[in-house]
Amino acid sequence: MDTRDAVQRARDMGIDLVEIAPNAKPPVCRIIDYGKFLYEEKKKTAEAKKKQVTVSVKELKFRPATDDHDYSYRMERAKEWLVDGDKVRAAIAFRGREMTHRELGAKILKKLTEDLAEVSDVEVAPKMEGYQMFTILVPKKTK
Repeated sequence: MDTRDAVQRARDMGIDLVEIAPNAKPPVCRIIDYGKFLYEEKKKTAEAKKKQVTVSVKELKFRPATDDHDYSYRMERAKEWLVDGDKVRAAIAFRGREMTHRELGAKILKKLTEDLAEVSDVEVAPKMEGYQMFTILVPKKTK
């Protein structure tokens, strides 16, 4: 339909001519109430936002000499976070001469990944970054 004819028809009906798809060839327009159109669009975006899931990364910090009780407490916290759907970054900070005993850090991270295997998968395998060794665990996909 010609643009002038569409505008005239919309004026006769007392409502608006709204361009729906400007990139289409030819552009798509509708004769509707513009206020109602904006309300519907706002509702659609709010519904899409509601379905959106935000994943945050929680961090656990260990030391090479972390005691068993401290380890078990942090492991339980990580399990809670993973069940809630958050990612967990477990980091071990080395200071001074501790850098010569990286195997202690690797041992702690290996034990953590084994203890949390039922609720998580490893996204990033244990690796060194400066004076820290870290791994990232993600929640297992539920079907």
